[in-house]
Amino acid sequence: MTTPSDENTPLVRKPSIFARLRSSFLTGIVVIAPVALTIWFLWTFAGWVDSFVLPLVPDQFKPQPYLGVNLRGVGIVFFLLFTVIVGWIAKGLMGRSLIRFGEGIVNRMPIVRSIYSGVKQIAETVFAQSERSFERACLIEYPRKGIWAIGFVSTPAKGEIMQRAGGEDDDLLSVFVPTTPNPTSGFLLYFPRKDVMELEMSVEDAAKLVISAGLVYPNEKDPSQIAKD
Repeated sequence: MTTPSDENTPLVRKPSIFARLRSSFLTGIVVIAPVALTIWFLWTFAGWVDSFVLPLVPDQFKPQPYLGVNLRGVGIVFFLLFTVIVGWIAKGLMGRSLIRFGEGIVNRMPIVRSIYSGVKQIAETVFAQSERSFERACLIEYPRKGIWAIGFVSTPAKGEIMQRAGGEDDDLLSVFVPTTPNPTSGFLLYFPRKDVMELEMSVEDAAKLVISAGLVYPNEKDPSQIAKD
């Protein structure tokens, strides 16, 4: 005997075998694709470096004649060793003198000078370990009040900018506001310190958030744990 409530209860249909197989297949793609693409990229990059570096290495230093197999990635090892040696020499007095002498020659060549100076600035910005790296991530109201954007605090404002824009009471901070999905482009803005909301997340986590357009969030603490801290 059925009751009225049983008649009104909708029947829950189990997914078909095809639907379950399709769901499992898509889940497998999500798991395999990042791993496969990462392996493919590393394998291709190692082969590309080997094709440039190994022809410059003398045969007696190559491991292939001794091992009998072609080890992919050996060129990366030689490149790293060569870079470390060049960096060690460049830090010495003789190395700095050679660099100044070489740059003096390059500066006399019109086209080469422009290319060299541009590449040097990019390399120093990306790879040099200096105090110019971003200190912390922050939130600022940009482009108007009520709209928040992620920024990176670099240094306090100094010199003429501080004198003309900051005044006596306002302490200005230089904030780089990146664009999505390319965080290397953006805007350099100056905000009063009181208008800059510093974040606990690291600069790396904030950069991931910008690159992913808000899809990848850093691991956040539990609110009860934050209260204990």
